[in-house]
Amino acid sequence: MIVRAEGGFAYGVIGADIHVFGDGTPLYLLELWRVPRTPEPDWLLESPSRMLNARYEVADFTGREEDLAELHQWRDSRPRRAARWLYGPGGQGKTRLAAEFASRSADQGWTVVTAAHGPGTVHPPPGSQDLRLRHARGVLLIVDYADRWPLTHLSWLFSNALLHKPDMPTRILLLARTGDSWPGVRATLANHEASTSTHELAPLSSDGSAQRAEMYDAARSSFAAFYGIADPSDIPPPASLDHEDFGLTLAVHMAALVAVDARATGSRPPSDMAGLTVYLLDREHLHWARLHGDGTHELNPAERTYRTSPQVMNQVVFAAALTGAVPAPTGVAMLRDLGLELDAPQILTDHGVCYPPANPTIPTVLEPLYPDRLAEDFLALTLPGHTADYPAAPWAPATAKTVLTAETAETAHTARTWGPTGNAPTVGEAAPPPYLSRAIPTLTAAAERWPHVGSDYLYPLLKQHPQLAVQAGNAALFALAMQESADTDALEAIERLLPHGPHADLAQGIAAITYRVIYQRIERTDDLRLNAMYRTQLAERLHYAGFHELAADMAHASVEIWRRLADDEPFINASLLASSLNWYSTYLAKLGQREEALQTAEEAVALNRRLIDGDHTTSHDEQTLGDALGNLATRLSEVGRGAEALAAAEEAAAIRDRLGAAGVHFYVSENARDQLNLGARLADQGRTEEALAAIEKAVIGFRKVVEVNPAAHTFELATALNNYGSHLLEVDRLADALAAAEESVTLWRQLVLKSSLAHDQGLAMALFNLGTCKVAAGHQAEAYAATDESAKLYRKLAARNPAANDESLATVLGRLTTLLQSEERYAEALPITTDRVAVCRRLVAADPAAYEAGLAHALFEQSMMLSECNRELQARFAVEEAVDIHRRLAGADPAAHLPRLAQALYALSASKYDMHDDMSEVLNILSESMVIYQHLATADPETFADTAREVRATFAELLPEPQGL
Repeated sequence: MIVRAEGGFAYGVIGADIHVFGDGTPLYLLELWRVPRTPEPDWLLESPSRMLNARYEVADFTGREEDLAELHQWRDSRPRRAARWLYGPGGQGKTRLAAEFASRSADQGWTVVTAAHGPGTVHPPPGSQDLRLRHARGVLLIVDYADRWPLTHLSWLFSNALLHKPDMPTRILLLARTGDSWPGVRATLANHEASTSTHELAPLSSDGSAQRAEMYDAARSSFAAFYGIADPSDIPPPASLDHEDFGLTLAVHMAALVAVDARATGSRPPSDMAGLTVYLLDREHLHWARLHGDGTHELNPAERTYRTSPQVMNQVVFAAALTGAVPAPTGVAMLRDLGLELDAPQILTDHGVCYPPANPTIPTVLEPLYPDRLAEDFLALTLPGHTADYPAAPWAPATAKTVLTAETAETAHTARTWGPTGNAPTVGEAAPPPYLSRAIPTLTAAAERWPHVGSDYLYPLLKQHPQLAVQAGNAALFALAMQESADTDALEAIERLLPHGPHADLAQGIAAITYRVIYQRIERTDDLRLNAMYRTQLAERLHYAGFHELAADMAHASVEIWRRLADDEPFINASLLASSLNWYSTYLAKLGQREEALQTAEEAVALNRRLIDGDHTTSHDEQTLGDALGNLATRLSEVGRGAEALAAAEEAAAIRDRLGAAGVHFYVSENARDQLNLGARLADQGRTEEALAAIEKAVIGFRKVVEVNPAAHTFELATALNNYGSHLLEVDRLADALAAAEESVTLWRQLVLKSSLAHDQGLAMALFNLGTCKVAAGHQAEAYAATDESAKLYRKLAARNPAANDESLATVLGRLTTLLQSEERYAEALPITTDRVAVCRRLVAADPAAYEAGLAHALFEQSMMLSECNRELQARFAVEEAVDIHRRLAGADPAAHLPRLAQALYALSASKYDMHDDMSEVLNILSESMVIYQHLATADPETFADTAREVRATFAELLPEPQGL
């Protein structure tokens, strides 16, 4: 393999993918897990807190055996691909547990790989990683700080070829502080057919068990060995381990470390958690002072010496606790902004002596103090406002503000925070620091234990610069929304800057902030109009985050308020009620509640018509009616009322045309939506050429707006292309149909990587239509692959929301059966037909009139597959049920159901004949089929004449020979 440097980077992997930004920098780094190297004892003793760093594994693993056993059980479970979200607060022992699990898994033949998030913070190591699995039992991927990754970046990671090797068990262990981000991640994982689960790391038990004492003893012995204390058994804990503070693994380890260090230095150990923290931070200060005071201390005797004073180092360590490891240019620019007296490169070099990079092969600076919880406490204690016995620094508030509000000098790095396409921020827009996704959650975590951090620093800063929270990402927004003591004004300021419309990476954080803020607003107001407006806004953001039931509930409450207000003051409030009804209809449809959605849409249109008939009609009122009619057209189509749907769509388009002729301006996207809706409704009525013309206009319009704002309109272009491809196929423009279908699938795949919750359904539909085009082109294998992928997506969607997706799932399963049957793959088709029957039964239970015919045909196909698999008795039962349903339906609507009845009767006669049933019964059934086919052939010979002749010949063949006298 050749690794070629591009733009200064040289990183490669064998056996996996590299996902990069536009400038070639990897989105994340994959590395084989390595057994940690235990540092030299003297180096550890220089700064005792180093022994608490999980990556050095100084303390022997103990106290989490049950959690470890559960991870092993999960790893060895049956699913081929599984992911687990392991979460707990900082200091709970997640990293150490994962390291022990990684070590034992590697010993047992698993290939263990770690993923480090890379954009704007780290550069890749030189060389390459050989990730070929060869003789591995499976692959285990460990992702630390998973809650800080943007969802789109995790989506790219999950698509890596390393995790999709045929017949190779794959496990993904994601470490996080909370479970807040898990729903979105879980939905993304479902795209890859991964089994998902969570594991909350509980506090250490204090109910009389020996768990804490055992952990203390093990850690004390491990630490004592580095101090040369042969028998540490007489070193007691500095405080009672039953205290709630010692529910954290880190707290117990800190108690053991401080107790041992105090014994070795002749000091008195503190007796509370704050005191333990201060003790360890004092040792950090002592280390900085010793390095600076020792003039002979040299990094390299031939080059330079350590020159940074303890006061300056204190400030740099404070800044590093916020930034975490960053590229050297970012670190240099930041220190210069702080106005430190020495040149920045020298300070960064000296800082690297105290806190070397976690991975020496990655050239980063400003490695933070570890463990994370100690860094958070260090930030809190350095900021003035606490009562602990630790010297606060007057420069700390200004330093924090400078670090957080800095405009990075490296646009190439900061641009990466905006997405894997490498798109830079808008011209004139300040690029945010690349480390905000660490800094804001770190300060938020510190504020949970040290209230002055929030009240005096974090929230005043966010009120002045609320964009920092938005730029920090989903995890930061969640953390702020979940904090009980969060400042209301700060959250309000953040909420006002949240993006409108769908946003893949921030959707759940946006919903959490909005939920927190809206309920506070609702509680503060007696104004019913404001109450309703707030609920409408919240419903929209819940909807975009995938919380459809909550969105519908919130919208329903809003509608009820608007009803009351419209009764009292219709002139002012009726239009707002109509708009609220329109949105509520959309949310109901998303839940699969089609009849309720239709009734709500009809009410919205009726109300808008009344407003149009009033004395003060405006162009806005007419436009609102047009929007409501467009929604009504979709809802009517969903319940099979195609003619009425077309009428509504045509009226909506006519309103838009009339207003446009009168000089009312519309956005290109609005006109494109009208054409798309009209085209779909025309197609439903068989007016294919007209439909094609309308949808072609929609495609052209959406292409224009996507060039300007792809984030807002790509899903509309993908939808339009999907419909366009279907209609092109109907007019035999196969090459154009394939091109449109393939482009639609490509766009939907890009959208799913950003938000599977929002776009899985679109991709599933596009894949199904692509499969249809592939069949027409004679590409059977590709057709099956696309249809099978569509079925897998619809299975997942139907599991979450059967009402909205069962009908589509049944259709796709029927297509899969047909494709397999055409290749005589009956054994593979049988379980699919069985699944389809089960789905159809669910549909019939909800709406017999709409779905009984579909169930009957699914039973017929199931009987065919059962027969081909020599399961004749079960085949007969299935086709008998199909006949019963078709006979009942044909009695009410012969034209619609006689052909299926004749087909099922013919199959039933064959089944009874094969099972040697009474020949008179076989002939009676066959005769009924023959009579129906003769009737059908008379009315439509082109369709039914051949089958009628076949049935007639079969009947003649089975008639007994006439008996002579």
